[in-house]
Amino acid sequence: MKTEDLVALLAAGDITPPGPAAGRLYATACGRGGLIAILLMLTFLKFRPDLLQALWLPMFWVKIGFAAALAAVGLFAVLRLSRPGARLTWLPLALALPLLAIWALAAISLANALPEEHSALFFGKTWMVCPLLIALLSIPVFRMVFQVMREMAPTRPALAGSAAGLLSGAVATLVYCLHCPEMGAPFVGFWYLLGILIPTTVGAIVGNKTLKW
Repeated sequence: MKTEDLVALLAAGDITPPGPAAGRLYATACGRGGLIAILLMLTFLKFRPDLLQALWLPMFWVKIGFAAALAAVGLFAVLRLSRPGARLTWLPLALALPLLAIWALAAISLANALPEEHSALFFGKTWMVCPLLIALLSIPVFRMVFQVMREMAPTRPALAGSAAGLLSGAVATLVYCLHCPEMGAPFVGFWYLLGILIPTTVGAIVGNKTLKW
């Protein structure tokens, strides 16, 4: 959207971006970016070999639920920040809920484990690559979400960019769950989150530079 278009919308009292529904545009961007991320995962990482067995494990769905919850928060934040004047008073609480849930589960897991098991629960076997792989898988989603956002009317570019990065990182995490063998809540609550925070931080930087009017 161009500046003169935004001024015209504000003058008319209509702050909703024109064209197809923003939700549909972002859902399409996430779908296409997620599909590319899946293809990248299949090409370079592959499915975890015990995926069918993992589908029966509660912790596998905890990981999926954690990433899906953050993706939902990211999507709603992106939708709100794509137009001027939208309030985000609910965002801190919505973001805190999945984080507090996984951290509580991590605390319970560590409390019930022997002290010598704590390190394995926290670091797993893939902590050195997990955040980086999530960040790399988020790139196609990140690019497509930003393409949509540039056509919208964000007035808080850094915050809008960070929301786009959060959405991208969470979608990438959903894809990564199909490869990652880690099943510990402490691992998920820290290293998965770190992987999501990378595109979130990059999004704030890129948004501040490219989403300004």
